[in-house]
Amino acid sequence: MDLTDATRMILAESAAFPELMRATRDAHDTLVAGRRVHHTALTWILREASRKDLYGALMRKHGTEAFEDMVTVLCREIDRQAPVPTR
Repeated sequence: MDLTDATRMILAESAAFPELMRATRDAHDTLVAGRRVHHTALTWILREASRKDLYGALMRKHGTEAFEDMVTVLCREIDRQAPVPTR
């Protein structure tokens, strides 16, 4: 699974939440255009999907393994981009 697929999964279930749907659609369109989505936007999408309780719907629709792949792909990209705090 890639980032485009991961955002598409959330986008498909976010119609009831306009702000989440808008942010996810923007991220998806940016990825389709071959550009990078900033880690803060990806973090917000992942957090908001959790707050809106979309995780259960995603697991039921796509299965636990696909859901875990989606979260892993998003988290790896967030981790890759996020600055490392200095001590």
